[in-house]
Amino acid sequence: MTAPQAEQQTAPQYVYGVTRADARLPEDLTGLDDKPVRFVPQDDVAALISDLPQGRALGARADLMAHQNVLQALVDAGTAILPFRFGAAMADADAVRAELLAKNAERLNSVLDTIDGRIAVRVKGTYVEDTVLHEVLTQDPQIAELAARLREVPEDAEDAVYYDRVRLGELIVGALRERRVDDADRLMSALAPLAEAVAAHDPVRDEDVVDASFLVSADERDRFEKAVEGLTGEHGERIRIRLIGPLPPYDFVPEG
Repeated sequence: MTAPQAEQQTAPQYVYGVTRADARLPEDLTGLDDKPVRFVPQDDVAALISDLPQGRALGARADLMAHQNVLQALVDAGTAILPFRFGAAMADADAVRAELLAKNAERLNSVLDTIDGRIAVRVKGTYVEDTVLHEVLTQDPQIAELAARLREVPEDAEDAVYYDRVRLGELIVGALRERRVDDADRLMSALAPLAEAVAAHDPVRDEDVVDASFLVSADERDRFEKAVEGLTGEHGERIRIRLIGPLPPYDFVPEG
């Protein structure tokens, strides 16, 4: 680990995030275009920067991955990091000090206080589709009766039951929606009390039950992970539950 550096830089700088001025930087850490990453300190805070790539626009997958990898390296080292969204750049290192750090020192320190000594993790729960669909088809009397009746319809009479099949689909979708709400509430009720803050994400797919980020005290990490393991043991046959992280705490820092 190397100490924070305070080099003078006149080249445009890419900014990954902000941390404490006394933080330690992992050795040989590189960022965009494999440029060396360094600290620019100002009072109690420091920005994590590297030279901005020149002669091309940012946005390639390699750029996004480099940005994430730099932040993840700090998280893996146990360093409190206020992550910036991809694409932040400033004129030079002096601008980073004066315009970013000096002008916003109180606010940056306040945000770092809220994440220091904590980890951000993400929990995703996804239905085992065949299992949950079987539950709906067998446990809901109205759906079970209609499905059984439609299975007995001969092929040459399919057109006559078209709207019944549409109705069956609507009933299944509604039943799955109700189960999703109940299951999500059950998972969140078990995990949310163990976290200091929670950020729920809207499900992207029909099979997504829960997708949420949690800010957990480092002292509570084992307890939280065991709670996730317990939910996996209880619901694993019908809900795949994944714990991801620690991650950069994007969901727990203010925008702007």
